[in-house]
Formats: sequence, C-alpha cells, structure tokens
Amino acid sequence: MKISSEGWGMLAGLASFAVLVGYLAFSRSNPWMIAVFVITALFFLLTLYFFRDPQRTAPADPKAIVSPADGRVVAVDRITEDRFIEGSAQRVAIFLSIFDVHINTIPFAGQVDFLDYKHGRYLPAFREEAATANQHVLIGLVTDHGKLAFKQSAGIIARRIVCRLRLGDRVKAGEKFGMIKFGSRVEVYMPDWAKPTVQIGDRVRAGESIIGRVDEK
Repeated sequence: MKISSEGWGMLAGLASFAVLVGYLAFSRSNPWMIAVFVITALFFLLTLYFFRDPQRTAPADPKAIVSPADGRVVAVDRITEDRFIEGSAQRVAIFLSIFDVHINTIPFAGQVDFLDYKHGRYLPAFREEAATANQHVLIGLVTDHGKLAFKQSAGIIARRIVCRLRLGDRVKAGEKFGMIKFGSRVEVYMPDWAKPTVQIGDRVRAGESIIGRVDEK
C-alpha cells in the first residue's frame, strides 16, 4: 500500500514512540505501559490507513470533469461564485469522512490562474455553513472552455490543508495536488459551459469518478 508523503513525518514519530514505549513496557512487564504501547500501535495503524495513496486512473474522455476527492456528494446546486468565476456556477460539494482517502486531484485540464487562501472556522464539513465559514483554499483554472474553480475546505477535525499548486501551473484531470488532513469538504464550481452528472448521496472517487461534463449544447 502506497503512503502519501504528507504522512511520513507523523508515522515516523508514532513508530519511534511505539518502539520506545514497547521496549520499556515489556522489559519491565509494566501493564500500564503495555496499554500505552497498544494504544499507540493502534493509532499508528489508523494513521497509516488515513494516509493511504491508492493508484487511480482518470477517464480518457477530455470533456469529463473528474471528482477531486473521495467521499459523498452533499450538494448539487447553482450559486454565485464571485471571487474567480464572477458569476453563476453549478456547485458540486463532496464530504470526506475520516475513513475516506484524503488525496485531492485536479478535476479538469487547464492552467492555475487563481489561488486564494482564507483563514476561517472549523465547523463540521458536512454542514452547509462550512462552505463559506471554514478555512479554505480556492483554486481557479483557465481551461480550453473557460473558467472552472474548486475549493479545499477544512473540517471540525481537519486542521491543515495541503495545496502544492502554484500560479501558472499547467495541470491535467486526475493529477494529484494535495490533501486535507482528517475530515474535510471539497467543492467544484462549473460555469455554464459544463453541467453536473451526479446527485446528492452519490459516492465518488478522486481522479476516477465523473461528476460533470462539457455541455455540447
């Protein structure tokens, strides 16, 4: 199982602590320290599971908009996105629980033209208020069809957003660009040249599931 590079520091610290506690616990036959060792080992395994980075294959269809995250679709609606698109857009919001893969991927090919980080709160990511109130990064792409935006938002447990994109980067659908640690929300904003193909309640996979498509009309 491949592990995200973002998790190696935490895993190394947990492993070192577990080895030290385990040595002291079993060499002294101390039941309390053995209990601490077991808890640490379990937390290490959970962290290992959280930072898994499975291989994904993006659809070959160049007109497909791909999910940027694993999780459950919690909103499909029309909003006004005034920071980058500057107009009406169809929004697809995806909630990631702590059990989902948290690697984020690019939804559509283009060039990064906008990056805006906002400090904010840490409301539960499945709540509608989290879309605007929580700490987040809004990313804007210029594509062959026009503008498209997507947002990484922190949640009640998530405290760190990782976004490795830079202004001017050329990106393609399904490309990995970051993650949100321990529960989060990701949204995609599609202007009128595209339309969503998912519904509330659908389960999606980052880099594979099609959540929208270029509108041929």
